[in-house]
Amino acid sequence: MRYKVRQRIFSLGDSFTIRDEYDNDRYEVQGKVFSLGNKLRIYDLAGKELVYIEQELFHFFPTYNIDLEGGHAASVKKELSFFRPSFIIDSSMGNYTVDGDIFSHEFQILKNGRPVASVSKAWFSFSDSYGVDIDDTENQAFMLALVIVIDQVLYDKKD
Repeated sequence: MRYKVRQRIFSLGDSFTIRDEYDNDRYEVQGKVFSLGNKLRIYDLAGKELVYIEQELFHFFPTYNIDLEGGHAASVKKELSFFRPSFIIDSSMGNYTVDGDIFSHEFQILKNGRPVASVSKAWFSFSDSYGVDIDDTENQAFMLALVIVIDQVLYDKKD
């Protein structure tokens, strides 16, 4: 499934809608305003919470937890690297890695060495925009949460 993720420019907190390739709303992401660390929730169109993302504070490198309805799904931590960003993704849903040229805003998420999501961040947009192509066999909300966490770590100017 292909998605367009476009953040609103002047909203309070990090709140935005995720649309499919046909411009239909698919998910709503709501950030918590006035909180220490990033706290984001992904909802379906019926308003049901699918994912909770929370930044852990007091770490040398940014660390995020991703929870699904059934409990903890993953921890994502940026690790020390000199030439390109690198992440440790500890997940109960598989062995995930990030590969590609993140500085050029083009990367893939691999599960057990197999590409399951391709991400492209548009340079030409006034606000942050992404194209995300996710394998249909994957948990779509979870994969979108991984992309959002990577965005928060790399591009969020509040940290």
